[in-house]
Amino acid sequence: MRVVFFGTPSFAVPTLSALLASSHQVVGVVTQPDKPRGRGQRLSDAPVKALAVERGLVVLQPERLRREHFSTDFTALGADLGVVAAYGKLLPEWLIDAPRFGMINVHASLLPTYRGAAPVHRAVIDGAGETGVTIMRVVKALDAGPMMARVVRGIGPDETSDVVERDLASIGAALLVKVVDDLEGGRAIEIPQNDADSTYAPRLTKEEGLLDFSLAAQAIHNRIRGLRPWPTAYTFLKGRRLVFHHARVSDRSAAGAAPGTCTVAGAQGITIACGDGRTIDVLQVQPEGRRSMSARDYLAGHGALVGQRFG
Repeated sequence: MRVVFFGTPSFAVPTLSALLASSHQVVGVVTQPDKPRGRGQRLSDAPVKALAVERGLVVLQPERLRREHFSTDFTALGADLGVVAAYGKLLPEWLIDAPRFGMINVHASLLPTYRGAAPVHRAVIDGAGETGVTIMRVVKALDAGPMMARVVRGIGPDETSDVVERDLASIGAALLVKVVDDLEGGRAIEIPQNDADSTYAPRLTKEEGLLDFSLAAQAIHNRIRGLRPWPTAYTFLKGRRLVFHHARVSDRSAAGAAPGTCTVAGAQGITIACGDGRTIDVLQVQPEGRRSMSARDYLAGHGALVGQRFG
């Protein structure tokens, strides 16, 4: 099969690598235009583009996917199939229908749940016990196409979304190649989704990172681990922003302390009262303008925190 690959971030790299190692031919890569990255905001290649350039592939970075802007370049690739993995833009109908086998997508959820841009993060924030990867046919409606294969993966109680997503990227890559083989061999089976069971996983925003300690300890813990690596969960102490990278639900009671109050600070971390009378132990933090560090290292430079209020 002559395959055109659509993808941009690191999640998509294992799928492109698996296709390059398969019996199929990657005839081109479509990825988002270059954007400023890092502290210096310099233009640099996104992970998919970096791999494509390294392997000498044709790279297309259209600003727009309208037929009049992109059809000539895309048609010249002679694609049998389009494969999409975290490309970052909705595909127009003309493009979906252009390859003779259409387009298929690697989606990091067990569809029809968590359709949308942030399926892994939303699953972790919601405290879901499992997630997975679905290979589906791309249709005009968002993540609503027939399913061609699924693999289930559990989510550990303290796992962060970046770890889960990295694992799903590898699982999805192997599953995708199998589906492409089945399409070529006429063995692919397509199962319609039940739209009534669908849920939506909207794109994350920076504002969602601000922690609300009136919530239950488990909900706060889920938000901390679900917002990694971006936008990260944060709070304020004495007017200074403090990011929480890792935490756990503590077995200590809040003992009547107001939500957001530090009740214990020491080797176990920074223990904070939550709205349900339970507490969380914060294990790794990042003060404003500084590197990430253990809670113990943070405490060494900030004196006694017991009784102080976060929020």
